[in-house]
Amino acid sequence: SLTEWELVEWSEQQAVFNFLFDSVTLTVVFGPLIDGEFFASRPSRSIVSLDFESFLDEEQAPPSSCVVLRLILQFIESRGKWQEKCRTVRYLPQALFDISLVVNRCRILGQELEFLERWGAKFHLLETDIKDTEVKLVFSSAVAFAKFELTLALSHDYPSAVLPFSVHTLIGNIGEKEIAAVLSSVPVGHHYLRRIVASINQNLLLGPK
Repeated sequence: SLTEWELVEWSEQQAVFNFLFDSVTLTVVFGPLIDGEFFASRPSRSIVSLDFESFLDEEQAPPSSCVVLRLILQFIESRGKWQEKCRTVRYLPQALFDISLVVNRCRILGQELEFLERWGAKFHLLETDIKDTEVKLVFSSAVAFAKFELTLALSHDYPSAVLPFSVHTLIGNIGEKEIAAVLSSVPVGHHYLRRIVASINQNLLLGPK
């Protein structure tokens, strides 16, 4: 039931699907009919090519949208030649599902980044800076006498994989050891990034307990 695509065109020659508010388009070019193979009660067709194209204006789009697109394209490129895995129309639903799953997860990640940019001060988050596929979070707490930068490396596996990180201490004694201890207690899953930020705030930045 996970559908992140919109069917724009379906003809004997090709099918066109849009993802992520029309920022990514998949064009599937059909080949000849295949004898003895059916799809949706109709003769199936071979697939000549699957071509992805991005239409996001990265100069105008917010950083959160740009990183979402980069991660989706990272996933698409990591799968190699899609036509080799999707030789006929019969395999197209699985390809659409695989893409939709990643688009859904990355879209939610974009929403998390937007949330932190807007409400980060509630978690002693001073700055959220997105560059390429990394996000730098600058935390500052007068009560805990601490200021540090936490850089997380994002990937298309988010949120099912632990995020590699680095820490740069600016003020105080909170460093990699303290951050690692907190992150190890945050399980991967839905709203992983938001939960990381909330846990750092709760365990390190509210002062002595």
